Amino acid sequence: MDSITKVAAAFVKAQTAFGPALKSATNPHFKSKYADLAACVEAVVDALNANGIALMQRNHPQDGGVCIETLLIHESGEILSAGMLTVPASKNDAQGYGSALTYARRYSLMAACGIAPEDDDGNAARKATGASPTKGAGVISAPAVILSGLSEDWKAWLGDFARDVGNTFESGGAVAAQTLIDDVTKAEQLEDAHITGLYALLGSKCRSALKALPRAANQVTA
Repeated sequence: MDSITKVAAAFVKAQTAFGPALKSATNPHFKSKYADLAACVEAVVDALNANGIALMQRNHPQDGGVCIETLLIHESGEILSAGMLTVPASKNDAQGYGSALTYARRYSLMAACGIAPEDDDGNAARKATGASPTKGAGVISAPAVILSGLSEDWKAWLGDFARDVGNTFESGGAVAAQTLIDDVTKAEQLEDAHITGLYALLGSKCRSALKALPRAANQVTA
């Protein structure tokens, strides 16, 4: 087994200087912001380089999608791999593969370096309300196949909306959460793909409670 003693020690030092991935990119459909690939790279690359580590993301052949491996290359020659992440392309064209590549690179980098988007864990809501984080109000962070057909902007917006729904469920129950979903669906003219993506991002407790509502009040489908 190849030694990673030097790169591991350097990575520990670099990680102490990592910043949050700032939500600096604006969703063109809405006023919400999200952390794009550039923000994620910016959060870590200076600290990595200062400790003798180069960041590299290798693209592996993958039918119907992209496969990204994030590598941390130390000046000694030691290499630390974060493993491979596969994301399916939404369409069989340059745009579909480009979107999948950006998505895979962003999430592979965040997983490799242990960073998260600023306020991604609900800190924004806690600061606004003074409440502690709510159990079960988070969303899944791993790339979901069900979201692969949506643009990066929609994925980011749905992640924020899912947190809002989760917090509403914790504070007001399933009916309040469903009312929020219905109101936003109507106001923003969300399509079935968006609703399905939202449902996939909700916590299991919230999702089960919404499914248990009477059909007339429950428009979210599995």
